[in-house]
Amino acid sequence: MTFAYSRNKIIYSLAFLTGITCILFYGISFRKPAAQQSLVPVPIHDLGEIQKRGKLIALTDNSSTSFYIYKGDSMGYEYELLNAFAKELGVKLELVIAKDMNTVFSQLNNGEVDIVAANLTVTKERLNLVDFSSPLMLVPQVLVQRKPKGWENMTKEELNDSLIRNVVDLSGKNISVRKGSSFYSRLQSLSEEIGEKINIIEAPGDQETEELISKVASGEIDYTIADENIALSNQTYYSNIDVETSISFPQKIAWAIRKESPQLLAAMNDWIEKRKSSKENVAVYSKYFKAKKKSGGPRGVGKYVSYSGGVISEYDDLIKTYSATIGWDWQLLAALISQESNFSPTARSWAGANGLMQLVPQTAKHYGLDTIDATAEQSIIAGTKYISDLDRYWKKYIPNKSERIKFVLASYNAGLGHVVDARNLAEKYGKDPGLWYDNVDYMILQKSNPLIYNDPIVKCGYCRGQETSAYVREILNRYNHYKNIPERTLVAQN
Repeated sequence: MTFAYSRNKIIYSLAFLTGITCILFYGISFRKPAAQQSLVPVPIHDLGEIQKRGKLIALTDNSSTSFYIYKGDSMGYEYELLNAFAKELGVKLELVIAKDMNTVFSQLNNGEVDIVAANLTVTKERLNLVDFSSPLMLVPQVLVQRKPKGWENMTKEELNDSLIRNVVDLSGKNISVRKGSSFYSRLQSLSEEIGEKINIIEAPGDQETEELISKVASGEIDYTIADENIALSNQTYYSNIDVETSISFPQKIAWAIRKESPQLLAAMNDWIEKRKSSKENVAVYSKYFKAKKKSGGPRGVGKYVSYSGGVISEYDDLIKTYSATIGWDWQLLAALISQESNFSPTARSWAGANGLMQLVPQTAKHYGLDTIDATAEQSIIAGTKYISDLDRYWKKYIPNKSERIKFVLASYNAGLGHVVDARNLAEKYGKDPGLWYDNVDYMILQKSNPLIYNDPIVKCGYCRGQETSAYVREILNRYNHYKNIPERTLVAQN
């Protein structure tokens, strides 16, 4: 995947958004995989040549920490750092998405890319092949465990007493990890160190760490192990997991550079050192590893809300007016707004979305919305226009309105391209591409699995499908609840 970054040049139109042109929609285009490229040797460039050609070519992976597409916008911790580093060098950034992490160092040393930025751990073996930058972070392996029932009302001391805080207490515990992972060997060593047996449960080889973390959160398994940065990122989705117990020494996460590029390495290290204590660096780290990611906030009762009086929010009149323009029941639109912002016109998400309907800046700009100064009505107008465009797209494929609403909601949450991918996958794997539950919904859940998001039919890569699946269910459940509220006049309650 290649992309020359320029938001002003993004081709933004739902008319282009199909499974094939999803990447064009986002201002991104795929580079051919290395195996399909010319066999003519590529000259190896150092800093001077990179600046002369005007672009930095970086290889990254499609994951929740490196690079992904969310609501039509490019995201990722390493993606944002790469963008800033390219700007520092005065060049454009070109991304190449890894299809096989086993070949990334070959691609680097062959001159296909200048940097590999893919959450790499520095090891002795790897240092024989490439050079590494100064560490972006130091990351230990941590135990992922579920907090007990009622943890919200516990003191910090009570919570710590209920959790494993000493590795000796892992004796006899069931801990699920992939056998081929570094976590498996670490647990074996730890079992020897403490002189007690740890029950290591072998997870299937195709289960990613994030999937195992979600199983801890849901109660399907007791414990797993993860690198701290991955665990912290997932904790922003699952508030009921704890990731504070380390089981290893910190390891360096850094970028890989060819040994023949000493000037690039020196410039990179200078930039990393200067940036370490900056407010910008703290903000980007917090955005991906600390900020709460789940849509919406607590569903408390606002001062204008009266379930017994048929009132959902103080914006009910606006919601009724503009829901009519898209042919939706007003309670359905209210359920979406509740999920997105909890009816707060000043709500701001970790991804930069603002207002009642939480449009990300790129989408908001397309619909003429200034997300900083928008009124509640302006936010609803832009949001309903976006819903109308999504509905128009899906109407060609999903004629049944009640079924189509599920596809529209999923597209509003994840971005249309990811849902198009899931529908294409459903068709490929024998599911019904016209039904959401247990069909297209099932496939979007699989889009966090590398075996699925690296399928050639997938154009938008990694997607945290668990969030999108839950988003659709929660909105429709809330909508059914709202429909049971009797209609009365809006009465402000003090």
